[in-house]
Amino acid sequence: MLSLLKISQIALIDQLTVEFAEGLNLLTGETGSGKSIIVDSLGALVGERVSSDIIKENAESARVEGLFTVKTNDDLANILREGGFDVDGEYVELIIRREISRSGKNRIFVNDQLVTQSFLKRLGAFLVDIHGQGDQASLFNPSTHLEILDEYAGLDDLRGRIRNIFAELTESSGELRDLEQSEAQKLQLMDILRFQIDEISKVKPEIGEEENLIEERKKLLNVEKLSQLSEQSYSLLYEDENAVVTNLEKVTRQIAELAEYESGFRSYLEDLQNTIVTLEDLASSIRSFRATLDFSPGRLEDIEARLAEISRLKRKYGGSVENVLKHLEEAEAKLLKLENTEIHQEELRKRVEKLRVEYNRLAGQLHEARQNAARKFEEEVEKNLKKVALEKGRFKVLIECDESRLTAKGFDKVEFYFSANLGESLKPLVKVASGGEASRLMLVLKTVANLSENPKTMVFDEIDIGIGGRVAEAVGLKLRELAKHHQVLCVTHQPQVAALADHHFLVEKLIEDGKTKILIRKLNIDGRVQEIARMLAGEKVTLTAQKHAEELLRKGMAV
Repeated sequence: MLSLLKISQIALIDQLTVEFAEGLNLLTGETGSGKSIIVDSLGALVGERVSSDIIKENAESARVEGLFTVKTNDDLANILREGGFDVDGEYVELIIRREISRSGKNRIFVNDQLVTQSFLKRLGAFLVDIHGQGDQASLFNPSTHLEILDEYAGLDDLRGRIRNIFAELTESSGELRDLEQSEAQKLQLMDILRFQIDEISKVKPEIGEEENLIEERKKLLNVEKLSQLSEQSYSLLYEDENAVVTNLEKVTRQIAELAEYESGFRSYLEDLQNTIVTLEDLASSIRSFRATLDFSPGRLEDIEARLAEISRLKRKYGGSVENVLKHLEEAEAKLLKLENTEIHQEELRKRVEKLRVEYNRLAGQLHEARQNAARKFEEEVEKNLKKVALEKGRFKVLIECDESRLTAKGFDKVEFYFSANLGESLKPLVKVASGGEASRLMLVLKTVANLSENPKTMVFDEIDIGIGGRVAEAVGLKLRELAKHHQVLCVTHQPQVAALADHHFLVEKLIEDGKTKILIRKLNIDGRVQEIARMLAGEKVTLTAQKHAEELLRKGMAV
């Protein structure tokens, strides 16, 4: 559940804080008041891409922050642990903060720990599900139908297993095809691999060697300066008539005499003696270092040549010594496989056969699970169509199984068919659903598919556009039903929907000191009546509209 949302310096928003609660949270306001900005900001909190264009004019950065409380499950716990977070108890509290700057840099924090956008996107899937008008277009795309059915059926585990088998099968099949290339191609590849292995092996680069050589080259290029510095340092410390160590020894002896008469000086003696030892060690180290300084043009040439060899290998094989050595290891392994082609080919054939059998088994299970789920899904959808004023609506899931088509999702292609009116034949969604019907059908499909999930925050951005009256009321009742299982945030222009809210927020655009600002406030009963009346009548609220609003609200609160 999202309990707190803070937005700073985004679009027309200076500072905005809103507290949401369980149930149906509705946002209303005039067109252009900034409701969708709030939804977009919430999208940024769960990993959606954002541009620096959203930053308020004359501001250098923007920030969105949200407080979520979510029930844990194994998948969520695994993601959090991967990110280095502790997971204890049935619920976990997450404070997510996203900072956006004009430079395009984004910083994302979860419980004050810096995370990546990809991590946030994975985490966000467990927190918020955002549905907008654009989802209606995706509803017409059959490629989304398989995902909706699998979401309803809870097939994540089986999908994961077949995805892994498919990846192994694809890799092994590709490797087998490579080995079955013509003999000439195989010999050519072996020659290339032998050349690469020989080239790297002759140089024998070692990890850390390049850094050591660069450091040694730096010393050789500055040997005169280093010799002078070490000579002067050693003289000042130890050799000169007034050397630091000599003078410090004199001071120590004098302090020792003073200590015989004044005990307060005794505590300094040990420090002085330790300092002398430290300086003597330093002088010895300088002397040893000076002794190693010997400019050798030959050695410098050797270093330059060695660095050039290493650099050449890095350019060819991956940009680092680690990658060069990794390439050597891989090339040796490939060559060994090619030299044992027949044995390896037979092993691969058996492996591909075994993987194909396992793939077929899992794909068959997946197909059967989808068939079983499809019948239940059809029943659930048709039952819920009645709740959104599509009483005559019929819905069918068509599953086409082609065992010659291997994918990471199995053999199946899934497409939804729909008929809104009695006597009409079932047709693909793209051919039958009008705008208003699509909105309601999408709401039904999403809610039916999500009822089996852990509770999360579901956001609907003006999905009730293009409908009104009895149909709008039916959509509102469906949202209210969904809100029993999930926290729901909904942007709406429909008074019939607004009347059903558990929590009603008004988004307003005001002008202060010549600047436009966006504000949000939670409405009390009187405020809700006024806002619903405005939604019914427009800017000029009549007494009739107000009475109608009171009646709508009374009915909504009685549901």
